[in-house]
Amino acid sequence: MRPDLSVHVGDTELATPLVAASGTVGSAWELAKAADVTAYGALIAKSVSSEEWPGRPPPRLAPVGVGMLNGIGIQNPGIERWQRESGPRILRVAAPVWGSAVGRAPEEYARVASGLEASGVAAIELNLSCPNLEDGRMFALDPLRSGEVVAAATAAVTLPVGAKLSPNSEDIVAVARTCAESGAAWLTLTNTAWGAGIDVESRRPLLSGEVGGYSGPPLKPIALRCVIEVARALPHVPIIGCGGVMKGVDVIEYLMAGASAVEIGTIHFAEPRAGHRILAEVSAWCDAHNIPAVADLVGAMEPW
Repeated sequence: MRPDLSVHVGDTELATPLVAASGTVGSAWELAKAADVTAYGALIAKSVSSEEWPGRPPPRLAPVGVGMLNGIGIQNPGIERWQRESGPRILRVAAPVWGSAVGRAPEEYARVASGLEASGVAAIELNLSCPNLEDGRMFALDPLRSGEVVAAATAAVTLPVGAKLSPNSEDIVAVARTCAESGAAWLTLTNTAWGAGIDVESRRPLLSGEVGGYSGPPLKPIALRCVIEVARALPHVPIIGCGGVMKGVDVIEYLMAGASAVEIGTIHFAEPRAGHRILAEVSAWCDAHNIPAVADLVGAMEPW
């Protein structure tokens, strides 16, 4: 008998525990043109800002062993153009599409969130791993600033709003707590870690911006640690795990750590149709271990 693959992230029900991570599937409708997206409980479109952002100049992507560096600079057309061009298309995607908002100030996040809601997205994830203009630090490194963004965005919309935090945070539990108290319906743990690389032949950095986001399999132990810490400190707050998922057992680990759902990201660059394979592996694992519902695994890690 096939296990029940549905999960709940707070009040939001997902048909499967898999969520396609923002920045790896375009605006969701692009992936839907190339792959069957029904393996996903939701797909999160690439982050959108209030006004157009040109992003960084190339090179912006670089392989580093089994991981990847990216320094895209969140290139996007701005919310008004995104509404016109992607809004009508996301309504035809065969899985729920969530929006991702980014900005340099709380009021910008609020404006983008409002535009995303008007476009028909089912929920909104706030990308708090974006440097703000005042001092170049990420919102996600500061509990107070993170809370201000969450409060502004949740006040601007009626949709569920989640916050995507950074593994670079000095105290991720403090940031998570403030976001939850400010109205976040869930927390995504985590985004990329800071990383860099050098081409020894040219002696130049692998990325034009020198430092970028490091993702891929090596990120998983770091993100899992964040999930475990936040789930233990804030057991009532829904969590979406994210970082380094390549196989079904990776999803199982995140669920056991305390995540209610799991985002998959970097694998899409090498395997755009990875969702169905990973979901099949999750289902097979549950079947082999007599787990009737994947939701039964949430927080199932046993202490020594």
